[in-house]
Amino acid sequence: MAEVAEVLTMLVGRSATVAVAESLTGGLIGAAITSVSGSSKAFRGGVISYATDLKQELLGVPGELLRREGAVHPEVAAAMAAGVARLCGATYGLAVTGVAGPEPQDGKPVGTVYAAVCGPGGRIWGRELRLCGSRERIRVETVDEAVDLLSGVLKANIGEHSG
Repeated sequence: MAEVAEVLTMLVGRSATVAVAESLTGGLIGAAITSVSGSSKAFRGGVISYATDLKQELLGVPGELLRREGAVHPEVAAAMAAGVARLCGATYGLAVTGVAGPEPQDGKPVGTVYAAVCGPGGRIWGRELRLCGSRERIRVETVDEAVDLLSGVLKANIGEHSG
């Protein structure tokens, strides 16, 4: 798993920023990022859109998509990532949505998680996770996987920067 400090170093090195849209993690990704000294050089902020209606109202996730698929869907994660990047004026948006438990949601079993990154030009990268364990373990693993996804995107796009 990528370290948050490494991700921040990559962002700062290319004068890029990140914002987060969190659902099941309830702010854990933002907390992990801001625990690193100097994170303000790359972290713009975030939205905790725990309630489904906030995903639409704050992040611009299409209402039809939410009605058709529910909040736990890869397209919802992608729309959340794009929405938070736009809302916060960030180079990259990182989003997670899923089911931490104890009950299934929207017909999806506990441990179903989708993470997405929206980068320059609106390009989207996504990751589908099937996690096991307690509610807390699923939430912590989601943070690790989300940071790892962003790290992979940054490493694969070395030449990109915010301008």
